[in-house]
Amino acid sequence: MMPIHTILHPTDFSDRSEFAFRMACSLARDYHARLVVLHVWSRPMLLYGEVEPVVDSEEYRIEAQRQLDNFESSDSGIRMERKLVEGDAVPGILHEAEEQGADLIVMGMHGRTGLNRLLMGSTAEHVVRRASCPVLTVKTPVPAAECIEARVEEQRAVPGEPSLAMVG
Repeated sequence: MMPIHTILHPTDFSDRSEFAFRMACSLARDYHARLVVLHVWSRPMLLYGEVEPVVDSEEYRIEAQRQLDNFESSDSGIRMERKLVEGDAVPGILHEAEEQGADLIVMGMHGRTGLNRLLMGSTAEHVVRRASCPVLTVKTPVPAAECIEARVEEQRAVPGEPSLAMVG
């Protein structure tokens, strides 16, 4: 069994991150590990014509800290720390993994594919490729409603096949 003393969970406060957080908590509980919840933020910029007005970064930082402070595990026995750092996501995550001595990084992934992934890149993929410790990427299960919609669309796409009039 791999010794795990410190788990790093980077979060962007999305539903996908929430699911990965629950996994990180379970692992921290099972391994009696310290859990570090990390949010890396960068100064938001709005582009408007040739002028780049800056969104109030202090307000953004305060809101991010508030969200981070609200992270609670359902298991009170988990040693959890919260950390907010400014910078780019991938270098920030990798730096904190080294700084905290992380034995494992547990992070959600957005599941982008195709052109969207090529254009936007994947934070999780970059972390997996560059981290010096193992990385567990957690893909959120697709809600049942989305599965039903996908099946209906698949049926419509097959020529000559009857479409589903009602799915129950």
